[in-house]
Amino acid sequence: MLTICGPAAFRQTVSKAYGWHPERGVAPVHHGKPVSLGQVSRKLRPAPPPLEANDQLVTAVITAAWAIGLVSLLVLRDHLSPADRWWVWTCAVGLCLGLFGLWYVPRLKRARARQAQQRGQARPD
Repeated sequence: MLTICGPAAFRQTVSKAYGWHPERGVAPVHHGKPVSLGQVSRKLRPAPPPLEANDQLVTAVITAAWAIGLVSLLVLRDHLSPADRWWVWTCAVGLCLGLFGLWYVPRLKRARARQAQQRGQARPD
């Protein structure tokens, strides 16, 4: 609407909706008490359950992508300008972090499972 009708239509629309005036600027939208969102009576749908993913598979795919990028850049290294050679190091760091993730994620999952189990045993029902 703004590009077709130009600024005059914008001023008209804003003046009707928000009390805009060319000399005074923008007037406050409401002059009464602050609006409370607690009074909104719209029923919301319950949040969906969280999605479970195979974390090791996701990490492996991303690590493989970094490895492919690194190999590609190493093969084409002579064709890269000196200003673009930092991509080689970016892929190398991505590959190293991915390998670290492949090592760390299973340990993290086992530690979380152990903690959940200990919490379950410590809680008398």
